[in-house]
Amino acid sequence: MPSPAGESVRVREAVDTDAPRITELYRIVYGTGYVHPRFYDEQEVKRMVHGHDTLMLVAEEAGTGRIVGAASVLFTKGAYSDLVGEFGRLVVHPDFRGRRIGTRLMKERLARLDGRLHIGFAEVRVCNQHSPRISQRHGFVPVGALPQKLVFGDTREHGAYLVKHFGNALSLRRNHPRIVPEAHRLAERALSAVGLEPDAVVDEDAAPYPAGSTYAIAELEDEAYTSLLRIERGRIRHREIFGPQRLHYGLYKLAASHAHYIVAKDEGRIVGALGYSRDDIERTARVFEVIHAEEDAIHQLFEALEERCEAEGTEIVEVDVSAYAPRMQRTLLGMEYLPAAYVPALAFHEVERLDVVKMMRLRGPLQDLTFDAPEPTLSVGLDVLDTFAARQVLPRLARAMGRLDLCRGLSAEQTARLLGEFSTDAIEAGRVIFAQGGPPDRMVLVVSGRAGVSIDGERIGAVGAGETLGEVSFLSDTARSASAVAEIDMEVGVLTRDRMEALVRRRPDIGTVVYRNMARGLGEKLRRADRRVTARQTSAT
Repeated sequence: MPSPAGESVRVREAVDTDAPRITELYRIVYGTGYVHPRFYDEQEVKRMVHGHDTLMLVAEEAGTGRIVGAASVLFTKGAYSDLVGEFGRLVVHPDFRGRRIGTRLMKERLARLDGRLHIGFAEVRVCNQHSPRISQRHGFVPVGALPQKLVFGDTREHGAYLVKHFGNALSLRRNHPRIVPEAHRLAERALSAVGLEPDAVVDEDAAPYPAGSTYAIAELEDEAYTSLLRIERGRIRHREIFGPQRLHYGLYKLAASHAHYIVAKDEGRIVGALGYSRDDIERTARVFEVIHAEEDAIHQLFEALEERCEAEGTEIVEVDVSAYAPRMQRTLLGMEYLPAAYVPALAFHEVERLDVVKMMRLRGPLQDLTFDAPEPTLSVGLDVLDTFAARQVLPRLARAMGRLDLCRGLSAEQTARLLGEFSTDAIEAGRVIFAQGGPPDRMVLVVSGRAGVSIDGERIGAVGAGETLGEVSFLSDTARSASAVAEIDMEVGVLTRDRMEALVRRRPDIGTVVYRNMARGLGEKLRRADRRVTARQTSAT
């Protein structure tokens, strides 16, 4: 038996003769369902071992020569990926778990980088705390989550997204990115996590790119390649989307990496193109480049991508958007892409590194999957999942909000902005929503269900769909004057005091209207309460 302290295991760089034992290790750990099938192919593993774009380490048991652990760093090249590496594929034989082999593999990877990276990222499993804990222990910090991104066998899992900066990466960063409000909370947390002063500027006014164009859509062909290369606007000078491929790689290399381009034409003239890659195993697509000579081509190109995703069974689409391109961020939000991560200094562009907002679109419902991670990975991940869960309820929440006096006098844009500050919650019957005397930390909008309201244990009324709870204390910043308990299962929107105060600071125009409406609603509720008290007194006499 190996010694429990693990002295009989050494970590070294892999050689091509390790390939059979590496593939066998992946079969032992994952069966035949690992999401990266090339790790089952000995020739592919040999190419990775010899390639300049991969660092592969193995943990070898002394005496037997058995490979009991493996890990890699993928140095993806070109486009945003200059000096970017993915830390992944860390695997340990079941018989050797608990002996800190994963920790040793991580340490050795970091020790061997020697200036080869500016930023490393890890997409880690969160069905248990082991992987994120190792990453955090070695200086990786959480900057987002990947809802349902990871595939193992026939199942999907949530992932956490963590990063670590090296060398002068952060000193090369361009400051003061401009982001949509929906990405602001995530940006603040990510910038603080990597040791930067949060300097993102919230752009409330960025308009989406126009929709409604009717360009002809086609696949990129050889004769259009040169014309497309000449379009510089939106591709080089003001690049808005980043990825590990680019058009100038050439059609042959792009085809070899499963990249495709959708082209928009106006009477034969190229007006735009969208490049994306597809992973048939993960059933995901990734947009890595958008080129446009006409702004109104952008929306139609994404609509064409959506049609392809529907036909191909793609379940998730990812886009890494420049944090300095609020119009593109706003355009994607309108097409149901949501911020999943904020990555400082990820993209290398000209002479500086740019922040990136990683946005995702789930083409199906969000599943209630396990997210088991240590702090702070857990709280960041749950924030992201709450955003995606809220999007599923937003249409019903919007309908309920549209009936509220709370929104009277707000424009459609102002109402949508207010709606974006709500989170959602499912409340089972019998659960206490507010306790009398409790803090005025939030108000609740009832989407469905019913809550009973009581004072000193006496029921005084009920609140149902399209009504609010807790706004009296919320408005006056005083302790709760009544208790509220769900009488049947409920679905609600929740607006916290912190979110409301932050919104009012950025959008006083919304705050003025909302607080005026709250005051009116408070007055009406007090009048109804007085009438009920008077009626009870009358009946008692």
